[in-house]
Amino acid sequence: MKRLFVFGTRGFPCVQGGVEKHCENIYPNIAHLYDIHVFRRIPYLTQNAPKTYKNIKFIDLPSTKIKGFEAFFHSFLCTIYCIAKRPDIVHIHNIGPGMFIPLLRITGIKVVLTYHSANYEHNKWNAISKLILRLCELIATRWASKIIFVNQLRIRQFKQSVVRKSVFIPNGVTVKTPTSDTAYLQRLGVSPKQYILALGRITQEKGFDYLIQAYAKISPANYKLVIAGGVDHESLFSKKIKEQANIHGIIMPGYVDGDNLNQLYSHAKLFVLPSYNEEFPLVMLEALSYGLPILASDIPANLQMNLNHNDYFKTGDCDDLAQHLTDKLSSADCSSSFPIDLYSWESISEELPKVYNQL
Repeated sequence: MKRLFVFGTRGFPCVQGGVEKHCENIYPNIAHLYDIHVFRRIPYLTQNAPKTYKNIKFIDLPSTKIKGFEAFFHSFLCTIYCIAKRPDIVHIHNIGPGMFIPLLRITGIKVVLTYHSANYEHNKWNAISKLILRLCELIATRWASKIIFVNQLRIRQFKQSVVRKSVFIPNGVTVKTPTSDTAYLQRLGVSPKQYILALGRITQEKGFDYLIQAYAKISPANYKLVIAGGVDHESLFSKKIKEQANIHGIIMPGYVDGDNLNQLYSHAKLFVLPSYNEEFPLVMLEALSYGLPILASDIPANLQMNLNHNDYFKTGDCDDLAQHLTDKLSSADCSSSFPIDLYSWESISEELPKVYNQL
């Protein structure tokens, strides 16, 4: 059985993030084909974090929580470990950690890169950080043996030398049975079908600032706004979001997962995704799997989901979002039509061994 080493994720289970959820769902489905070892960052693990998970082994290495340095430091340690242990394949997630691909390749190790996000498009990074991330993108895509893109539109931005070794494999979703349990909602102080739900890390690219402004503008008496997501690095922006949420009575429970997240999805009136940047929006897939009505920013990644015209609003436009919120909340419940069955993690996982076999 071939050995597969994976890094570029903070770890799983119960660690917030799209890449983390991607890895948590995709690798257990192929663990019968490969001896899989996933590197995790110790500062993000709970004291009782499991040492194995669904036939996946973990390699827990030191890291920091210093913004802009943690991924570099941890990925460097992972690279040295991989060179010493020499697995058959190394799978790296995202372009930042991908800067170390040349070191792996010159030692004869085959490397697959999954391109999750153009991180340099995120406003949280300064000009120097964005320049470094663009350099990482250039190095990673040039040296990777194979590249997986979760956004089909992104592939078109690259030269043919990159396109020829690239494949599109989108994010997936685990379709769960909605629950009738409301115990968690009661603890939050919300009632079924009486709240708007938004999910994601509290960072600038998620657009929660203008979502709060739009909500405050219409002040819907019968509907609360719940923004569920954690803060990886406390910043002036995250502090401002919390202050505004407190002023307008918005509920911010932090990172939510498991049964509590199931309750939030099951009983929401409306799901809103106001992001400035996405590649393939995993949380929108989850909301669609529950049959929720959707409002999403009109960025290319969201538009590729091909929802109804009135399911989209102008990105960053507080007034337009406020109008769409009013229209959606005043209309009868009407879920967005979407072929969710095409995006099961099981079917998507079947594409991964095909990529590995091409090596």
